Amino acid sequence: MVLFPVVLMLFALFMERVENRLRKLLEPEEEVQQYLDRASNAEVNELAKLGVPPAATRMRRTRRTRAREDELDVAQAS
Repeated sequence: MVLFPVVLMLFALFMERVENRLRKLLEPEEEVQQYLDRASNAEVNELAKLGVPPAATRMRRTRRTRAREDELDVAQAS
């Protein structure tokens, strides 16, 4: 009988840690939110099909490619 409150308290503390980890995983990161704000319907469909990590990786690659193209355009204009 005396152990029940102690076990209950330990279980509550354990579940709080689990909840905090799950909350961090489920909160959209800033990068994901930016992706969703800028994404077209096709990109959102890809996100749903592939999942967040591959879609975010593809978005980073696209962003880098566009940045390089912009740098080349500026260099050619100079």
